[in-house]
Amino acid sequence: MEDTIILANEDGQEFPMKILLTFQNEETGKNYVFITDPNEEVQEDEETVLVYSYDEDGNLEEVTDPEEFEMCQEVLLAFTEEDDG
Repeated sequence: MEDTIILANEDGQEFPMKILLTFQNEETGKNYVFITDPNEEVQEDEETVLVYSYDEDGNLEEVTDPEEFEMCQEVLLAFTEEDDG
């Protein structure tokens, strides 16, 4: 399935995750992916969204830098407002 990515934990257990959005920061050239757990129960439209950067080999790194995370939140907010509008 094209909109799914598989994440694995330290024990090798795999979890299919839904891709919400991918984008590239034009200033840095860095790529990002926003994902959610399709099996998570959503409470009052509050879905948990995870944000990762990725390289050309598909290696994921969780976004932990506060400024980078804030930039990603702004992109996600613009995406969801556009989707709702």
